[in-house]
Amino acid sequence: MGRFLLVDDNRAFAENLAEILEDAGHSATVVDGGEAALQAAREVRYDVLITDMCMAGMSGAALVHHLRQRDPGLAAIVVTAHPGEADLAWARAEGVLAVLPKPVPVPALMELLTRARRDGLVMLVEDDVHLADNLTEVLRERGFTAVVARSVPDVAGLASVRPFAALVDLRVPGGPDGEALRRVRERFPGTTPFVVTAYPEALPADFEGRWVRKPFDTGALLAELEHVHGERA
Repeated sequence: MGRFLLVDDNRAFAENLAEILEDAGHSATVVDGGEAALQAAREVRYDVLITDMCMAGMSGAALVHHLRQRDPGLAAIVVTAHPGEADLAWARAEGVLAVLPKPVPVPALMELLTRARRDGLVMLVEDDVHLADNLTEVLRERGFTAVVARSVPDVAGLASVRPFAALVDLRVPGGPDGEALRRVRERFPGTTPFVVTAYPEALPADFEGRWVRKPFDTGALLAELEHVHGERA
């Protein structure tokens, strides 16, 4: 049974969704704004946050940020009728499992909720946009949430997240080979790094972690991630 926090100022919509979730055997709490959501999260440890993006007082992106300060392992799904909202970039930088349109496609939402993992955030340090997008999608299919850094400076921009694992390309813009890995290890000491590279000769001499050569077997990599996540659960 999952514990879900639903936040939407359209209370009728949220209560209808809560009823669907409860009929499926889950527990759902409905609140109509960010402050009420923060209070609810002080009293209950939820598995997944489902929040509207555009609300009075506190946006969905701001809510994700504040809740993650208290509970870094909380999975988050954002729903919005305005996919062009500027705050969506902020929400994605915080790490969201998915952004869904309104009206919400309930079957797709239910599928996401059955897979969503607490403490399932993965950092991708990869400048190949196509590869990063593909990895983000296959991670989502396994219930993992991804945040992406496309350069060495981008790693610093993700300082507020708490990933359990990082997939790091050794050669990304903004610094010498291995600099992104050095920053990940420095800023996120509790994170398990996986080096993904076509240049294994550039691995630091003191690196004793996991590495895979490009091109790689995505299934095998996902199995390794699931193993690491399972060990931490």
